[in-house]
Amino acid sequence: MTNPSTMQSYQRLLLNNKVWAEDTVQKDPDFFHRLEKVQRPEFLWIGCSDSRVPANEITGTQPGEIFVHRNIANMVVHTDLNMLSVLQYAVEVLKVKHVIVCGHYGCGGVQAAMTHQSMGLINKWLRNIKDVYRLHKAEVDAQPDEQSRLDRMVELNVQEQVFDLMKTSIIQRAWKERGGPYLHGWVYRLSDGLVHTVCDVEPGSEIDPIYRFDNLG
Repeated sequence: MTNPSTMQSYQRLLLNNKVWAEDTVQKDPDFFHRLEKVQRPEFLWIGCSDSRVPANEITGTQPGEIFVHRNIANMVVHTDLNMLSVLQYAVEVLKVKHVIVCGHYGCGGVQAAMTHQSMGLINKWLRNIKDVYRLHKAEVDAQPDEQSRLDRMVELNVQEQVFDLMKTSIIQRAWKERGGPYLHGWVYRLSDGLVHTVCDVEPGSEIDPIYRFDNLG
């Protein structure tokens, strides 16, 4: 049997879309005509799937300005063909100028990875976050309390994902061919809506020789 309240919330999405489209046209009659022709975003956003961390609202940008990929805990996993496909298209076709990895304090994925609980299929995904913890265990464990440990893990996880971007042939080739994009690590704080910069990496920055490709051009 259909739950009336469930369908009402679903129908509200469709009504909200209609209101948004009408309001947008009133403010800018050519908005959708421009948008349908081409997208030229300067930014690729790799963010968490958390519903409280929407890329456009956080950055005050409009549709067409940010190319977006989201997954649990904003991960850059080298076996994730979804993420790699988005990265390649954004860098090689759209030629974005910046790639932003944005995590957030209170991330459930990071919290889950810090436990010893089995959570089914997602265990395989959380393993990548556990590897970040293994790399930085001494620093994380030295934090004064559990909340501080979790917050530092969120920051370190973002940092490591930026480093993982550097290890891809996609980024290394783009750096050689066009001197871009810049890479950035951000953490968003839910309690005040502000972004904290964790790291910035300029094109051509030094890469550990283990991960460097020398035959990209």
